Amino acid sequence: MEFEIIEIFNRSVTIEVDSGSKYKSKNPFKVYINGELRAEKKENVVSISSLTPDTVYLISIEDAAKNVCEKSFRTLEESVLLDVSKFGAVGDGNFDDTAPIQAAILACPSKGTVYLPRGNYLSRPIFLKSNITLYLDDDAVITGFPEREKYPILPGMLQRTDESDEYNIATWEGNPLSAFASLITGIDIHDVDIIGGGSIDGNAANGDWWINPKVKRGAWRPNTVFFCKCRNIRMQNILVTNSPGWTVHPYYSDHMKFMNIVIENPYNSPNTDGFDPESCTDVSLIGSRISVGDDCVAIKSGKFYMSRYHFKRTKGITIRNCFFERGHGSVTIGSEMACGVDGVTVSNCVFKGTDRGIRLKTRRGRGKRGIIDNLRFENIEMSDVMMPLTVNMFYYCDPDGHSDYVQDQERYPVDDRTPKIGTITVKDISCTGTNASFACCYGLPEQPIEGLEFTNVNVSFLPENELHPVCPIMMDNFPELMGKSFFLKNVKKVILNNVNIEGSIEEAEFINTSVIGEVSYEDRKQQAG
Repeated sequence: MEFEIIEIFNRSVTIEVDSGSKYKSKNPFKVYINGELRAEKKENVVSISSLTPDTVYLISIEDAAKNVCEKSFRTLEESVLLDVSKFGAVGDGNFDDTAPIQAAILACPSKGTVYLPRGNYLSRPIFLKSNITLYLDDDAVITGFPEREKYPILPGMLQRTDESDEYNIATWEGNPLSAFASLITGIDIHDVDIIGGGSIDGNAANGDWWINPKVKRGAWRPNTVFFCKCRNIRMQNILVTNSPGWTVHPYYSDHMKFMNIVIENPYNSPNTDGFDPESCTDVSLIGSRISVGDDCVAIKSGKFYMSRYHFKRTKGITIRNCFFERGHGSVTIGSEMACGVDGVTVSNCVFKGTDRGIRLKTRRGRGKRGIIDNLRFENIEMSDVMMPLTVNMFYYCDPDGHSDYVQDQERYPVDDRTPKIGTITVKDISCTGTNASFACCYGLPEQPIEGLEFTNVNVSFLPENELHPVCPIMMDNFPELMGKSFFLKNVKKVILNNVNIEGSIEEAEFINTSVIGEVSYEDRKQQAG
């Protein structure tokens, strides 16, 4: 079994094996460090902690057939290890450990590590600084205070002193609005690692964050982890849970890597997206598992104001060897996408039990810079995903979401507020337990979706007696669907190559859509492609 060493830290390493399977191998394999067994795993991405800085190691992989592959690596240097308990942290879940942790961070020199040993560290928001590592022991938990008065407020938009520009350090759903600081906050920092195997617990269930979640009280709800205008950030092998709002939120940041992270929020927790890169470039999410109360991954780039005055397109997003379950969508783009999203690749993933698999959502008003393009989804297995692909250009979000301007299905002039969706490639996809529809895509009449390409797609619907009607896209006056293979409207070009549908009961509809190729049906009711 071949593998690659994908990231090296001062006290840990992450590898990615080529098992030939999505997310995890069929059989467990063993991971050795210098001949010592350190893990027995099935997941394709594995992180090993508790290493020594600036040390050469030999890492070996042994598969079920006793085949061995090995490589050597050297851990990164470390200037000093600062144990927060030496700064007065107690870690008993009752004492306020904010000041000791923050003191250790502020005292940490370049290439130093702030270490949290085993314990439960009750804390207010912690602010990171550049060129350090935050190392959480496997049994270390940072737990947020439940009371919102313990959280400082970050102003959304400020005027610079010389009035040359604006200064933005907070955001709420695509607008520069004031928000409570996140439990882990990084503002304008670089070269920071968060590693170790511990947990960051937003503790939202014990506060009032999820009560009337769309009502602003003092400021908008915080994330659990927030990076604003940061670069060269890595997070490895950390559990993030019980978030007051969006969970991990990189914002106007570049060159970020997230490996083996686990994000868990209750299924009924409101607006608790898992991972939300917004106006970011070069972001990777690899070998991670997400189960939340909203979208597992939501790729964004702000609303119209940010596009007009603080334009930064989201570009170069890689999602690989991940497992997404529950939630409204597995991988979502939008609806805050006014700066555009260009170049997203999702591969070798498993989606299980989410409402939608691949979900794009936008609307009139996002603007002409709001172009979603160059999306590629391949080698994905979806099970019990009600609607594997939805593309909605009439998404009814925001106060004016139900207005005629947003919802009118007649043609409007293309102007500065008209968004665009370019090309989407879907390849080597299997879907079982599909319910409402396989693909429901509705473009604007004045700005049709540019192109959809489906290659090697196999879809099977639930048995007829288990199907139930569901509205696949959130727009006004759209009907519920049940057992429908395709509903495509206002799409310039659709290419179908080896697309096989089993068990659909409603006729496919292609409206104002040019189709090349055909669908192979094995149905209770025969249909024409």
